[in-house]
Amino acid sequence: MLQNGHKYFKEISIRVLLIEDDLDLAGRISHSLLQSGFVVERADNGDDGYELGLQGNIDAVILDLGLPGKTGLALLQAWRSNGVTMPVLILTARSGWAEKVEGLNKGADDYMAKPFHTPELVARLRALIRRSTGISDTVLTHLDLSLDTVTSEARLGSELLDLTAFEFRMLKYFMHRIGHVVSQTELIEHLYPINETRGSNTVEVYIGRLRKRIGSDKIKTVRGLGYRFG
Repeated sequence: MLQNGHKYFKEISIRVLLIEDDLDLAGRISHSLLQSGFVVERADNGDDGYELGLQGNIDAVILDLGLPGKTGLALLQAWRSNGVTMPVLILTARSGWAEKVEGLNKGADDYMAKPFHTPELVARLRALIRRSTGISDTVLTHLDLSLDTVTSEARLGSELLDLTAFEFRMLKYFMHRIGHVVSQTELIEHLYPINETRGSNTVEVYIGRLRKRIGSDKIKTVRGLGYRFG
């Protein structure tokens, strides 16, 4: 269970790129995503959004189609032509059914018509991310460790773990990448927003704390590369 009632870290530390030129709407969407624990990067035009999507550290995209600069459809087509494969959820006007079809044909994974309820947007984003990582269950398990992504509870056997928000985020990230080597750079990119202070020493401290809580054998150090969970 998260300490101190932290409600802002209920989701895996997924880096979401939001490309929306309506600043009020973008602010509301960002707020909902942050409350669900996502790390959010924003762009208000297609040209900047396109460049951010090429950086390789974005896990999912919310893309408005009516953008200044490069249009949403042109941006999406250019990404897919360049091998950029992260899931994309497009936002369209309610009357824009033709754009929905074209967007899906150009490589979008889902769409929502405006206006919409942000909780549904977050739920659809969760589903896209689960499908893209090959995980459909909301409860992640490894040996005697389980993590419920809906209730934000982690257990070691029958014991409920009292994790800090950052520890929970880190554990959840590892459990989505069981068996993979995760570098410190990857952890930093997915656990911190761009404008937040980052540091490898902080990551090492939390790795140490997490090992004490779940067992040191579950997180192995791979010298020169990072860490392997499981």
